Amino acid sequence: MCVDGRLLALNSYENRVYQVGVEDAEPVIAKFYRPARWDARALAEEHAFVFDLAAQGLSVVAPLGETPAASVRRFGEFYFALFPRRGGRAPDLDLRDTLRTLGRVLARIHTIGRGRPFRARPALDLESFGVASVEYVLAHALPRDLAPAYASLTRDLLELCRERFAAVADVVRVRVHGDCHAGNLLWRDDLPHFVDFDDARMAPAIQDLWMLLSGTPHEQRAQWDAVMEGYGEFADFDWRELSLIEPLRTLRMLHYAAWLARRRDDPAFPLAFPWFDTQAYWERHILELREQFAALREPLWGGDDGDYRA
Repeated sequence: MCVDGRLLALNSYENRVYQVGVEDAEPVIAKFYRPARWDARALAEEHAFVFDLAAQGLSVVAPLGETPAASVRRFGEFYFALFPRRGGRAPDLDLRDTLRTLGRVLARIHTIGRGRPFRARPALDLESFGVASVEYVLAHALPRDLAPAYASLTRDLLELCRERFAAVADVVRVRVHGDCHAGNLLWRDDLPHFVDFDDARMAPAIQDLWMLLSGTPHEQRAQWDAVMEGYGEFADFDWRELSLIEPLRTLRMLHYAAWLARRRDDPAFPLAFPWFDTQAYWERHILELREQFAALREPLWGGDDGDYRA
């Protein structure tokens, strides 16, 4: 492969991603992983998962390389990988057919994800996403005058989340995409193409499903029914996992604030997140957590029908 000097920085913050021109061929995507976040074993596990999915005909963008180990490349302190360029648009999550298709594909992803566990990649759990995030924010980021309110609120939030997870402690954890929002889905030729498995972890299957839902409780219930119409064609779903939607949303909120705080010394940070780390940001964050505390105590989707099976 001989590059032609064309280099285009793509929209990414956690890692550095570039479109690289290649002589007499299509450009490739070069993804440089943030140093010290993943080691070679964890990256190889991510790639192996994507290779498994691609081998079964799933619409994922797999790295270039003969094997997972070979697809993890290194230059100095940087691990990187090359990917084929794929185009597409964001899926229209307001369309029932789109949600049904996503349900089918995610059911197949989770079926393959059950095949073997990650060994080097951590699980999505309350300790790493919740407790560690709160501790970091309190120690390194939060304005002192807001610390008492934040500490009290997050203690109550984590206790509610701990109770929810304990109630379904035997729910099966599988390999999941981990960050399954619309920005990581390319819609083309009436199919979703899943990209960026950088956050793949062991987690309940619901982790890849709840982020497809938005709007009012009634709208979310209708969206869920559409997703399950497709999902049920290829896999069974443990309905107890629905009780984890709000706890997982809570952990994502806590983790995101800590993730921003840990990255603020990155030179790219001020341009990407100019609104972060102000008094107004932290006040708004606490308000959102209060609203989330209320959501955790309410029936899912307002208790619509009391039975969430599609």
